[in-house]
Amino acid sequence: MKCRICKKTACVGLRSHNTAFCEDCFLQFFQRQIERGIEKEHLFTKDDRILVAISGGKDSLALLYELNHLGYNVTGLHIDLAIQGSSDTAREAVERFCQKHALPLIVLATSDYDLAIPTVKASVRRPICSACGTIKRYFFNKVAIDQHFTVLATGHTLDDEVARLLSNTLRWDPSYLATQGPLLPAENGFVRKVKPLWRLSEYETATFCFLLGIENTHTVCPYSQGASFTVLKKLLNNLEATMPGRKIDFYQGFLERGKPHFRTMAPTNANLRPCIQCGYPTSNDDMCGVCHMRTLVRARKGEAHKDKTEVEEEKGE
Repeated sequence: MKCRICKKTACVGLRSHNTAFCEDCFLQFFQRQIERGIEKEHLFTKDDRILVAISGGKDSLALLYELNHLGYNVTGLHIDLAIQGSSDTAREAVERFCQKHALPLIVLATSDYDLAIPTVKASVRRPICSACGTIKRYFFNKVAIDQHFTVLATGHTLDDEVARLLSNTLRWDPSYLATQGPLLPAENGFVRKVKPLWRLSEYETATFCFLLGIENTHTVCPYSQGASFTVLKKLLNNLEATMPGRKIDFYQGFLERGKPHFRTMAPTNANLRPCIQCGYPTSNDDMCGVCHMRTLVRARKGEAHKDKTEVEEEKGE
């Protein structure tokens, strides 16, 4: 198998593009896909200060590496979720990566805000993946706003976006379909959010990291078993294996021909008001969702402390 560009022996085959590349040409292909994604959707420019959310996985580390390589002003942001068996590994991978490549990094620990995910899981009556996502989005936006970044970039790939699109289509959820895409403009206290990897698959980001020797964590979150997106990704991977190129066709077709029909159904943020505790934009009457979760966690801690004190007093008697 020969490289499509230079005719050397290929080391990477991409059935979705009906082509193959040698190492150097694949790395150039990867870079071009990011550049085209940025330009086509007008995601940001070299004048922007870009905060890149990095989990320690292959996708977000590949994004931070390549945006820095392309000359963008980037800073990494890692949220330590305090999940035993996975968070320590992820944080170590992120810190090693940023130190090795001399990249600026911000680390925020949810435990410092009484929002360690295991504690939240024990205190809040809602699916933990939903609660965790709310907490991460809260801190992504808060750090970006507080430290004057103009853009928040995440490592969502084509696989992530197509799974989300399929989920929203199966429910025919017009408000989510209206905002689906690589760009969510800044408004009413929310920073501009972008997904520069939208043209690239997880296989391609994994190959990129392998070829460049980018060390990333493979630890799976213990709470993620049975997540709906995992099911949808498997279904779409089976489809892609049988019909290569369907993922990118589906997603680009939606952006070009489907999304315009839902634009008038986009939710408005006109009714948002500041949270009475933290000032974060919320549609609730008083507290935002994260402050409400923090209140429940602290209440549970107070009850646990009270119970412990009563037990100790009984023993003293």
